[in-house]
Amino acid sequence: MTLVELESLISTGESEQLEFKRSTSQLRAGCDTLCAFLNGRGGTVLFGVSDSGQIVGQHCSDGSRRELAEALRRIEPSAQATIDEVQVPPGQGMRPFFHDGRAFQRIASSTGRMPQPVLEGLLLERSHPTQRWETQKALGITAADLDQEELLRTLRVGVQAGRLPESALSDPAGALERLQLLCEGAITLAAQVLFGQGVAVLPQCQLRLARFRGTDKREFLDQRQLNGQAFQLLEEAILFCQRHLSTAARIPSNRLEREEQLAIPLPALREALVNALCHRDYSQQGAAISLAIFDDRLEIWSEGGLPFGLEPDALKREHASRPRNLLIADVFFRRGLIERWGRGTQVIVEECQRAGCTEPSYRVSGGCFVVTFPLQAESRPESGPESGPESELAHGVLLALEQGPLGKSAIADVLGHRSISASLNRTIRSLLAEGRIALTIPDKPHSRLQKYRLITTPSADQNP
Repeated sequence: MTLVELESLISTGESEQLEFKRSTSQLRAGCDTLCAFLNGRGGTVLFGVSDSGQIVGQHCSDGSRRELAEALRRIEPSAQATIDEVQVPPGQGMRPFFHDGRAFQRIASSTGRMPQPVLEGLLLERSHPTQRWETQKALGITAADLDQEELLRTLRVGVQAGRLPESALSDPAGALERLQLLCEGAITLAAQVLFGQGVAVLPQCQLRLARFRGTDKREFLDQRQLNGQAFQLLEEAILFCQRHLSTAARIPSNRLEREEQLAIPLPALREALVNALCHRDYSQQGAAISLAIFDDRLEIWSEGGLPFGLEPDALKREHASRPRNLLIADVFFRRGLIERWGRGTQVIVEECQRAGCTEPSYRVSGGCFVVTFPLQAESRPESGPESGPESELAHGVLLALEQGPLGKSAIADVLGHRSISASLNRTIRSLLAEGRIALTIPDKPHSRLQKYRLITTPSADQNP
């Protein structure tokens, strides 16, 4: 195991398959845990890591190695366990250091006082495991204010992905505790970001979407501003991109499945949006994630820049995983939306290369982290207005209704959508206004039994 892999593993936090021990002075308790892992799905015990996830190190003498090997031999029957040692640089997880109350830094061959912004960044990094914004208690919000359907969906998907035990489904009331989203019995701000609805939606849980004509921001073709929980914002952003980035190909008349490829590979686009949702700085009220589509590029802006000294150039190669929001990122991981810690930006590049697209660029600008996807000339979106009811989503709705009258929830299910989105509502209203579909109970438009049906046009050889 390398140091990068070790940091990536630690960033996931203690779980049913991972335990932290400060040193081999806790060897007996560590072996008890190993026994429990062997009786379950396996796991890892890390010696030299504090309960808060800070690497404190462990001196590995020959005596400590022999002691550990002997402890493993006392597990019966003989266990298939391996021992890895990772070399940790001096001072890892302990910076900044001070001499006579002052911090210094080395630049080339000279030593000087550490600038205040650099010192503050190191202090924040050292306190990050326990003093993050996301771990604070949500004010005036209880579990009842959260989206219970989304919470249960997270449990189901997590179990299906093998990232939550099956017992999670038998105790939905304990979901927040299992996902580490409680602080002294109160829900955390992380829970509010992930599952907030109604009054529980934070003002900074905002997504700004825009399609501009040309290559600058002078003229809007489409713009939206949405507030909601993280998974809802992810779905809305992808729908917006699908509407504006589709190539000339259409859905075949007898099927719902897409055949064409987006101008930007969907896995790369999703990964970039997930990264923005997981790693942005939510402590800045009024901040947002912005997605802008131009004729020649797509940009995703997230507030807060890169955390803990990461540089944009490092993101296209192997690098340490240092998520700003550990709890939020962990829930995305359990939902299967993050495959491996610390590889998201590399996955984006790999997906673009696999699809034969130009890889994106990463930069920090104005305190924001920016991902820019170039659009090749042959796949650039048209600069004209949206195609309205003839858009892809409208086409899908019309195909779904060929099965017979359906309610909104049933239409969403047929289209493979997680829920009734704002885009689907707008599309249905547009189709009603165009006279393409009609209500089955026109005199009760808000009835729970309301469904939608196709309006068929007589063919040319039929009598009027």
